[in-house]
Amino acid sequence: KKRKEKKIVENFSTLFSPNKKEKKTVDFLALKDQNMKNQTKPAFVHVLLIFSALFHSYSTSVSAQEVEDENEFSYSEESGKGPSQWGNIKKEWSACKTGKIQSPIDIPSRKAKVIKNPGRIEMLYKPTEFIVKNRGHDISLKIHWLKSAGSIKINGTEYFLQQAHWHSPSEHAIDGRRYALEVHLVHQAKDPKVKHNLAVVGLLYKYGKPDAFLSKLLGNISATNDQIHEKPLGFVDPTHIDIRMGGKAYYRYIGSLTVPPCTEGVIWSVQKQVKQVSKEQVHAIRVLVHDVSKDAY
Repeated sequence: KKRKEKKIVENFSTLFSPNKKEKKTVDFLALKDQNMKNQTKPAFVHVLLIFSALFHSYSTSVSAQEVEDENEFSYSEESGKGPSQWGNIKKEWSACKTGKIQSPIDIPSRKAKVIKNPGRIEMLYKPTEFIVKNRGHDISLKIHWLKSAGSIKINGTEYFLQQAHWHSPSEHAIDGRRYALEVHLVHQAKDPKVKHNLAVVGLLYKYGKPDAFLSKLLGNISATNDQIHEKPLGFVDPTHIDIRMGGKAYYRYIGSLTVPPCTEGVIWSVQKQVKQVSKEQVHAIRVLVHDVSKDAY
């Protein structure tokens, strides 16, 4: 991608209110998959397709380590800073080149293996103050550094929500198919000694009806011409991204961050059921990062 002009959001305050319904659902795991960062070097990882209880409730950070400024790297190989070169740009990014369990991957659904009793997953999100940021390669919602938007628990370990961001087209594929859009909810454990310190929930979107959350978000975004900008949104309820509407099953595997420094050991949970988003919404997101070349997805 070329260097982008950045966007900011205006007055997003109090758009959402907490939904206090508790709801159960289930989830999934798959088996082995191909790293999509560099298609010439397939990497295989264990992907789980888990079934377990998912509980939504409400109660009451550390950086997720992703690079914030796309000026440091690019998605265009012609720039000399594309994905095949990420591991050469900085020593700290060497995992992008030498990592063995890199994300994103192409998930082979027919190799999915059902895990019946993987342990309970709890979602403990709550409304809090967010900041919107255009990072050049995606649109990101970050939690105000003094606030908390709650957490999820995976096998007893609590991971606190750090941010949510949207990529278009999707980074993950299922059976070779990439989708129009993908959202990542990035979580981090407070204890740095936890074996898997980061946990990301991913949802894929196909073209269809407009997504209600994105309608509200995009309705409050406007352009600016400087470097990366961020602006407070006010209170946002993460549950309105509607993870529970993504279905009762998801794919689980251990992978990495999808941008530098490509940190490995990330717990990925990619929803099996695909959500819907309108073509207009996807186009609007691509316009925000000045990348309308992929509207064919």
